[in-house]
Amino acid sequence: MTTARNRAIDRIRRDRTLAAKTRLLDVPEVVDDDMDDIDDATFKDERLELVFTCCHPALATDAQVALTLRTLGGLTTPEIARAFLVPEATMAQRLVRAKRKIKTAGIPFRVPPDHLLPDRVAAVLAVVYLIFNAGYTSPPTRVDLSAEAIRLGRALAELMPDEPEVHGLLAMMLLHDARRRARVRGGDLVLLEDQDRALWDAAQIEAGRAALDRALALRGQGPYVVQAAIASLHADEPRDWPQIAALYATLARLTDSPVVELSRAVAVAEADGPEAGLAIVDRLALDGYQYLHATRGELLRRLGRTDEARDAYGRALALAHDDAERRLLERRIAALGAPAGR
Repeated sequence: MTTARNRAIDRIRRDRTLAAKTRLLDVPEVVDDDMDDIDDATFKDERLELVFTCCHPALATDAQVALTLRTLGGLTTPEIARAFLVPEATMAQRLVRAKRKIKTAGIPFRVPPDHLLPDRVAAVLAVVYLIFNAGYTSPPTRVDLSAEAIRLGRALAELMPDEPEVHGLLAMMLLHDARRRARVRGGDLVLLEDQDRALWDAAQIEAGRAALDRALALRGQGPYVVQAAIASLHADEPRDWPQIAALYATLARLTDSPVVELSRAVAVAEADGPEAGLAIVDRLALDGYQYLHATRGELLRRLGRTDEARDAYGRALALAHDDAERRLLERRIAALGAPAGR
């Protein structure tokens, strides 16, 4: 896949060079028919060009995103499955079906002309977001994925300067990534409330807020703009938890996502107390999602329901895929002490 990706990039570069040289020679251009619609001014980033190429609207959006992540993003099938909250076998079947449809329908590997780019923006934004998320939530050895996503986000903002969701996504990534150095200490995860703010990248936070201001000036109200606004509020001290909870409620209406509802539960717990947050958590159908059980464990701990908290943390530990997250959960369990009667 890496070889194929590099060859595709090389081909784009060669054809552009050939076109430029033939213009200098003032002779008719000799280029592949598939490359006729490429405008040198449209795409300045070959990787972004390939993302747009793979996000063909003939495929379902989920299939576009999954296939592009697998082919160009460097993510494994298990990583993509976790991002979509589905079993690995289900995601593998989706990828097979997407490839089969490309073959049987004769979908061309071709860069779309300018007027068709908006049809692919939603899938492209989802690809960039998931690449960033894979790097941000993974061990430091994968942090290059976050940097790659931010680079693609900047290129998108240059390509489509009037799309508010593009600026919203870039703002959100910059604001989260600004806290990267403070997230890990000695190989262990550090939660937001315990992070050393001196390690945050103040210049990057300002850049993220500038991108958010641009999105809001364009009257952006989409999910990426809302997420960027939440990330901006998280950089404040003290944090405005009622406002954060209200924004999560807006995001939940936009996305209909139980994961967003889980984040809203955390904000509600901070604003109105752990019992209010727990009431939301217990309504969510996310039994296979480790962060639901970790959140539930924390809220139960705050309520003094120690045995239930221990069980919830244990369930999260069984579902954890990352060593740093496992150590964090183990510390949480150890802090609760031995179960009653032992």
